[in-house]
Amino acid sequence: MSDGQTGAGETDLEGQPEQNADGASGDSTQHGGPRSLDGVTSFMGLRWEDAQTVRMTIRPELINRGGLLSGVATYAMVDYCMGSTLWAQTTKDERIATISISINYIQTATEGEIVCRTMLDRRNRTVGIMKSEVRHEDERLLVTAVGIYSIRVPRELRA
Repeated sequence: MSDGQTGAGETDLEGQPEQNADGASGDSTQHGGPRSLDGVTSFMGLRWEDAQTVRMTIRPELINRGGLLSGVATYAMVDYCMGSTLWAQTTKDERIATISISINYIQTATEGEIVCRTMLDRRNRTVGIMKSEVRHEDERLLVTAVGIYSIRVPRELRA
């Protein structure tokens, strides 16, 4: 994880690209979203359509011993999607970090494409609350989640 200091092309506490409400931009793919942000997103194969939408193709490496998509994969997908959703609403001086995520595993999958969509429910100066759904390409609801993230301005950046 980063220490919260960002510069051109670097990331914040959640590993999100520098692309926020102030217009700073990070790496992006031809589809308009960031490329892999770190080793986790690269391994998972997370692909951003936009800050609120992340896709992933289910691969054998993401299947658990029971033959089903690992909950770790969908949890990571939700965490990164929530982080990028909130990051897009921050100023250049604000940093974010996950406080908690409550996740409900409703169904699972063994193949195909899944998509996580996140909505910023509310935010104030210090906290952001997001809601996410993960659906299979056939529209089955797999996961619902609510996340709480801290928002802060590092002491050295305060006026």
